[in-house]
Amino acid sequence: MKNREDFFYREAVRKEIIKSLKSKKWINRGQCLRDKQYMECVSDILVSRPFQQMDQYIQHGTTTTMEHCLSVSYVSYNICRRFSLDHRSAARGGLLHDLFLYDWHTHCEETGERFHGLTHPKTALNNANKYFDLNRVEQDIILKHMWPLTVVPPKTMEGFVVMYADKYCGLIESMETVRKAVPNIVKYVKIP
Repeated sequence: MKNREDFFYREAVRKEIIKSLKSKKWINRGQCLRDKQYMECVSDILVSRPFQQMDQYIQHGTTTTMEHCLSVSYVSYNICRRFSLDHRSAARGGLLHDLFLYDWHTHCEETGERFHGLTHPKTALNNANKYFDLNRVEQDIILKHMWPLTVVPPKTMEGFVVMYADKYCGLIESMETVRKAVPNIVKYVKIP
């Protein structure tokens, strides 16, 4: 009986998290830098050289990997705080989830290594472990953030939050590029 109740609770929280992602208030890059509690969780990562290196790589459209990770991190942090989850681990895992440190647009040509979408979580986790002390939740967030491309889903609710936030932020970033490229698309596609 307990497993069934736990499943329904987790499903209800998951639906609330998805509904929360539709709100514009979650994404505001400048706001996160003024949020003292958030900065207490992540300042060591933000000032680190490996994290700063992510600013030289484009992730989606014109958004750098660093900007993308900052958005994912802050969205995840706020959602986890709202639902009394481990917001610190979500914030840190969100910042490090794409710490692969290469240009994924040219990586295949340069190395012959294909399937970036499937392999970069492991690369990001290896890099994150090299530079930071991670707890198990943070490790799981980084390793499983590409689910369902990666076969095994996140073990924690925080992992699901970061996974959904990653997809949401990536969609917003990509759609912003499309909107700029094709100004009349606004008539057909509403971008939050």
